[in-house]
Amino acid sequence: MMPSTIEETLAALEAHHYIADKGLAVSVFLALKLGRPLLLEGEPGVGKTEITKVLADMLSTRLIRLQCYEGLDVSSAVYEWDYARQMMQIRLLEASGEREAARVRHEVFSAEFLLERPLLQALRSVNGKAPVLLIDELDRADEEFEAFLLEFLSDWQITIPEVGTVKAEKAPVVVITSNRTREIHDALKRRCLYFWIDYPSFEKEYRIVREKVPGVPEKLAKQVVAFVQELRKEDLYKAPGVAETLDWAASLLALDALRLEPALVEETLGVLLKYQDDVVRAKNAAQDLLARAQIPAPL
Repeated sequence: MMPSTIEETLAALEAHHYIADKGLAVSVFLALKLGRPLLLEGEPGVGKTEITKVLADMLSTRLIRLQCYEGLDVSSAVYEWDYARQMMQIRLLEASGEREAARVRHEVFSAEFLLERPLLQALRSVNGKAPVLLIDELDRADEEFEAFLLEFLSDWQITIPEVGTVKAEKAPVVVITSNRTREIHDALKRRCLYFWIDYPSFEKEYRIVREKVPGVPEKLAKQVVAFVQELRKEDLYKAPGVAETLDWAASLLALDALRLEPALVEETLGVLLKYQDDVVRAKNAAQDLLARAQIPAPL
């Protein structure tokens, strides 16, 4: 369902178990209404990728994901030729006596032998519905790949030299995420709506935990959120995101915990933190953090 107001957007996201604040809902609504890509930046684990999955569910359409990495090239992101089948076709044409180079080339470099990768797939509508395309962690890709995206994001088309230009009948819903390990180029930003997803407030994170980890006791949920919120204030190399909070709550629930205890916290810090220096720092501060987490902020 395409929401027609910001309030409907907020309600639809929440109906699909995504707790968003109004600022994010406004950006999502405008991206859908205007058909513009949405660039989401923020620390890892704050819900940038998750909202794309929710949008696909909300719009009842397919989700296509392009995971970016250093060295990502056109053959992995857009298309490549099925060389094995092309060679077989060439041999069949030769066996049939076909020798005309132009005809062989026309036969071999056709859509039949094209392997579509995420960006090309995103230009195809299925049953009249455009897909949701997630271009995840664009900051990991090379700047040359960003330059390639400019035509795609402006005109919703891709040019394949041997085939021609493929243009979308309906513009896909595009969400681009970045963890800001490097700056995204201004030219690409101008093509997008932009929103920074920050760490959630205590109230919002508590609602997320209760929504995503059903069965976690209320007191434990409050302590977990309060502890994580205090932990983020420490001088850590990588602070835990919402995803880690949810993992921790689920882990504690699996251990049948009813409240945070010092030993339990120390034994499960590896769910929250992924660097040994951070774990040591958290252990040293655990007593103080735990004391503060026993008195969660009011909801």
